[in-house]
Amino acid sequence: MLPSSNALSAASPEDFLLPAAIALPVGAMLLAFFLGGRRAERTALAVMPAGIALSMAIAFAVGRKGQALVYVIGAWAPPLGVALRADGFSAIMLATTALVISATACFALGAFGAAKGEPEKRANFAFWTLLLSIWAALNGVFLGRDLFNLYVALEMLTFAAVPLVCLDGRVETLTAALRYLLFALLGSALYLLGATLIYGAYGALDIDVLSARIRPEPAAWLALAAMTAGLLAKTALFPLHLWLPPAHAGAPPPASAILSALVVKASFFLVLRLWLDLAPSQMAEAVAPILAVMGTGAIVVGGALALREARLKMLIAYSTVAQIGYLFFVFPLAAGAHPWAGSAWVGGALQAVSHAFAKAGMFLSAGLIAKTLGHDRIAEFRGLGRVAPTAVLAFGLGGVSLMGLPPSGGFSAKWLLVTAAIESGQWAWAIVMVAGGLLAAAYVYRVIAPALTPLDGDVLEGPPQGSSGRAAFALALAIVAIVLGFAPPELSGLLRAGAPGPKAAIVK
Repeated sequence: MLPSSNALSAASPEDFLLPAAIALPVGAMLLAFFLGGRRAERTALAVMPAGIALSMAIAFAVGRKGQALVYVIGAWAPPLGVALRADGFSAIMLATTALVISATACFALGAFGAAKGEPEKRANFAFWTLLLSIWAALNGVFLGRDLFNLYVALEMLTFAAVPLVCLDGRVETLTAALRYLLFALLGSALYLLGATLIYGAYGALDIDVLSARIRPEPAAWLALAAMTAGLLAKTALFPLHLWLPPAHAGAPPPASAILSALVVKASFFLVLRLWLDLAPSQMAEAVAPILAVMGTGAIVVGGALALREARLKMLIAYSTVAQIGYLFFVFPLAAGAHPWAGSAWVGGALQAVSHAFAKAGMFLSAGLIAKTLGHDRIAEFRGLGRVAPTAVLAFGLGGVSLMGLPPSGGFSAKWLLVTAAIESGQWAWAIVMVAGGLLAAAYVYRVIAPALTPLDGDVLEGPPQGSSGRAAFALALAIVAIVLGFAPPELSGLLRAGAPGPKAAIVK
């Protein structure tokens, strides 16, 4: 394919929003790094309203057009050049990322903000620059279409996320971060191996170009298997989940919120792109049951382990393992040209978004609870509802979405997935999703029940000064997870814009 000389001139004004969505956090990250000190915090907070506005503008443009936005970098069309693309799911994930990161950053001022008169801390500077790096990397993943550039974005995400786990320097968090790093590097090596095989076999790295060339043959199977295995290690899908609970539970609450809500979604997003955008439908339908079985294991094992946990943050971390499993039911339900595929696609996308808001709110509320009590041992939560009502409410609302109770976003997502499973005759997946909801109800109840039980005798001390304002951000995130259940039909239309469709294999 020759470079398109008029590709840039043919771009609409909305298309230029795509490079801006990546350039903004990258520029802010570089500026924060060079300015240093307290200016890193101010730089990060200053660009967040612009980031939210950019992501909302992209979502509005995709919804208005009813199709994906595409921007060709440097007027060189793929396969020689690189293109950015935002379909409905990309646009929603960009907006989710901007909102979750902004709310978490405001919450983090209590822990990583530099007050006047206090000495500057290295951890504070690291947190804000790493937060901006994660934001830039996530936007790169959600907009990228070139397999090598996506690898670069994944690596940037890994090397920004791992240090967040061990910001406090404790031995246990350093161990958890090292385990996370080893899993992530293994995943990166497998992904890069697969991308290399793809390029050697088909002479291209752009997903749209490859989707017209790839066929079900040994080279394609080997490449996609290696890339998928690497991405599943980064996603922490069962049984590759061993690194996630200690890493997410040991990190500072703002870091835990970002890791659980957003970072693990990036690699899942790329698994979707590989099997529903790139691979022929024959290959996708063959692999889909395997991914769904792994999702089943995640729901059952993650939920059971969460039910046994004695510490709140570990319970929420194992809950993340379980909730990730729901996302992988998209593959058997949305692959192929079936009447239920559209509903399954919307349900999977809505599950990713509602889980992001719910889990961010729950991790932030867990941080406040631990700050109030000095620990997060669930057995000693009696009377907590009186001294930290906002944090308990935020945790409870997030739990409602995880359970899939109406009228939450989690209910809408799981209802669409269960309905698609029933319509397609795949009853096993529907039964697993219902059982997963019961497990979620059980472990959420384990926290809420003692928290709402009055304390006999001594009264717990009130929350630390200033925690009520921080609790409002946790509550706001949890409320969004609930409000998504009232989303208008336009949201479903947006998620369907540019959604993947079935592709027949090319046979020579």
